[in-house]
Amino acid sequence: MPNAIPTPLLKWLEGFNTLKQQLLESGFKITPSNAREALESLTRRYVTSVPEIPLIRDDLVPGNHFRVPVRIYHPEPDASLPVLVFAHGGGHMAGSLSLYDPIARRIASAASHIVVSVDYRLAPECPYPAGVTDLGSVIKGIQPVLKNLDLRFEPRISLAGDSAGGALCATSSHRFQYDPGIRIHRQVLIYPSLDYTLSQPSAQAYAKGYLLDRDRIFWYFDNYFQGIENRKEASPLFMPCSERLPETLVITAEYCPLRDEGKAYVDRLCDAGLRAEYLQFDGMIHAFLNLEELVPDQCAEAYRRIGEFLN
Repeated sequence: MPNAIPTPLLKWLEGFNTLKQQLLESGFKITPSNAREALESLTRRYVTSVPEIPLIRDDLVPGNHFRVPVRIYHPEPDASLPVLVFAHGGGHMAGSLSLYDPIARRIASAASHIVVSVDYRLAPECPYPAGVTDLGSVIKGIQPVLKNLDLRFEPRISLAGDSAGGALCATSSHRFQYDPGIRIHRQVLIYPSLDYTLSQPSAQAYAKGYLLDRDRIFWYFDNYFQGIENRKEASPLFMPCSERLPETLVITAEYCPLRDEGKAYVDRLCDAGLRAEYLQFDGMIHAFLNLEELVPDQCAEAYRRIGEFLN
């Protein structure tokens, strides 16, 4: 039986769908610029709780061709804490350090980890694999940066990301499973995009009307990829698994078109003998962490479960 969408979220979703239809009828055309503005407007309106973190630093992590901007959140500067590299969502096209600052603070506080939020390059200006490359540079290069800042940390790295950020984290975990010099401890994937072919049933069942439409997802993918890639091979859901993949928590939303690929990914990891947990938030839609004031209890529970898993 489907679960009811909470009333505040349902009313907002109905208004959102009405406005969207009016815009389409008036000739509105989606562009990278207005897609970024939409995520910015939504998040800044509904994520207003900004936890105090005693130490925050901005820095750059060297890469092969690009120095990757990061923001480092240390919730207990006098303690050596493990490191959590965080990749924000936004369809590989939107989001930023600034926009996700409150969410990164919440994760740092809930997980008692040093959170390193990554300002990876975005499509269409910087298409695939720029974002994956940037995240990989941070995973490989963040510890010397922390040392140079005289920050106390444990040499243990986990990953977390929502939506497209979850895709980047999972892709990085699969890539680094063959690198003996890198070991990812755990990963948290929040309503992640793991199947660039959208082959799972929920992509059809919730194709329209639940904030993230199937057509919009394909539009993101068409901007992210350059047209020559094998999208199935680029999808974490179909990548090979080894025992060096990290322990994984996948969080999904009941009314999200990406829901079933999250469950399928956990099943694949478990079938390979790996530790993986699946947590579905009933009555929720994609990006509910960006709508925190509408569903505060569910967001609080999500942060709590993330902290429990990472610790």
